[in-house]
Amino acid sequence: MMSDSASSIGAGGVGYVPRRMSRGKFWFALLACLVGIAILLGLGSWQVERMQWKQAMLERIDARVHAEPIDLATLRARFADTGDVDYTPVTVTGRFLHEGERFMLTTFEGKPGWNVFTPLMTDANAVVFVNRGYVPYEMRDPASRAEGQSEGVVSVTGLARDPPRETPGYFVPDNEPGNDTFFWRDIDAMAEGLTLDAGVTVLPFFVDAGRAETPDGGPIGGTTVIDIPNNHLQYAITWYGLALVLIVMTGMLIVGDLRAARREAR
Repeated sequence: MMSDSASSIGAGGVGYVPRRMSRGKFWFALLACLVGIAILLGLGSWQVERMQWKQAMLERIDARVHAEPIDLATLRARFADTGDVDYTPVTVTGRFLHEGERFMLTTFEGKPGWNVFTPLMTDANAVVFVNRGYVPYEMRDPASRAEGQSEGVVSVTGLARDPPRETPGYFVPDNEPGNDTFFWRDIDAMAEGLTLDAGVTVLPFFVDAGRAETPDGGPIGGTTVIDIPNNHLQYAITWYGLALVLIVMTGMLIVGDLRAARREAR
């Protein structure tokens, strides 16, 4: 007769042999694993596509920023033709309308402040908003940086920037045109309140002034962010790695079920 200890071992101790999973539970678990594998592989492949797209974009930006500056007429024609002049070097000439300054919250070298966007009246009877660069938070008032308020005709060389096609994200605050305060670039909102002569056009792109355009007293030019991260390879490896783990677990599920079936058949 089997002892109590031996019976306990056979029931759930060292000698315990798991029973085969019910067919319903097995097929549900297998289907869940297969769906999970498909989703993870799809996410990995999507990240590979994103990586290739981002790499092509970075190569295009690098080629553009190292090109020779073009004039405003050429830039306007290119924008009309393609709708894409982002990071194209350009030289624009005109007179700053300092009374139309707009301020976009930013940071520079870890310090909070404003990017000063000033409309430039060009000789082509058109206005382009120039991001003249950064000023500290407390120097928003033009009177605190009067030395940098360039008068007369000036030439500015910088990088053209396309306008955003939509709000950058859900967590970005709404712009406050009534206070000349902005959290993202919006040409239409920035143009509100400008006093312009009849027939003057507001151009549909921006120009970020280069560092060489920094006047005494600021703003500090050359704040365009060009170092865009490309971390999609890491994300792809993560998703593919998780898919591999789930594939192994699925294999263990199938092998375990087959072994249990053989034991029951004996």
